[in-house]
Amino acid sequence: MDLQHFHALRSGVVETDEGPRTLTVQPLGVLRLPSGRLEVSDSLVNLGEGVLVDVPGGDHPVAMTLADVSDAQDGSHVRVAYLSLVLAEGEPAVVERAAARDVPVDAGVVGFVDAESVERGMPEDRSTWYDEVFDGWIELLHYPDDGVHRDGIDVVLPRATAGENVVLSSAGWGDGVYRVWRTLAADGSLLGVHVDLDVVDVQEDEPVPPASPEESAPATVGLLRRLFRR
Repeated sequence: MDLQHFHALRSGVVETDEGPRTLTVQPLGVLRLPSGRLEVSDSLVNLGEGVLVDVPGGDHPVAMTLADVSDAQDGSHVRVAYLSLVLAEGEPAVVERAAARDVPVDAGVVGFVDAESVERGMPEDRSTWYDEVFDGWIELLHYPDDGVHRDGIDVVLPRATAGENVVLSSAGWGDGVYRVWRTLAADGSLLGVHVDLDVVDVQEDEPVPPASPEESAPATVGLLRRLFRR
């Protein structure tokens, strides 16, 4: 991808085909990633079945890049343009696809989680996840008790023993299929993983890396579409 059209973790005004867009970066939380197996998924539909990306294990910051898409650029219409896992500081020299699959979104959110923490951290009976877990996350994101609008949340898995968590945000314009990128420094070191939510400078698809066996099957979608139409 051309760096000129990649704006994750950047602040300021950028010119696009749709006009100027004012970008701001908002920290969202710190993801506990002990296995180094990053899952990217719609956390309210496909948790445990998402796109996998190998990254260094550890605790890594997560941030949203917000874009003001209002005509007046007055902050009246802001969307999440990127969700980013920050692995190292540095200026990107290369942006390339991070996974062989894109991320399907069916409930208007996208999130990061440690893939191996999901099995341990969620209830054993998957059929209970919506009532016992997701309903609370939805309330926190969309209908918080304090009335403060949130573009994203950082929540601990219900059976976590060491703070294993999910960090999730609203997904751009809502439901869709979104690309996952990784940024590299000039020396080839990995700087970050980013979900491009098709809000700013949407570009044509680029070649994707070959699929690994565990990434060959598409994630399940469609379970909550009727509840989360945007």
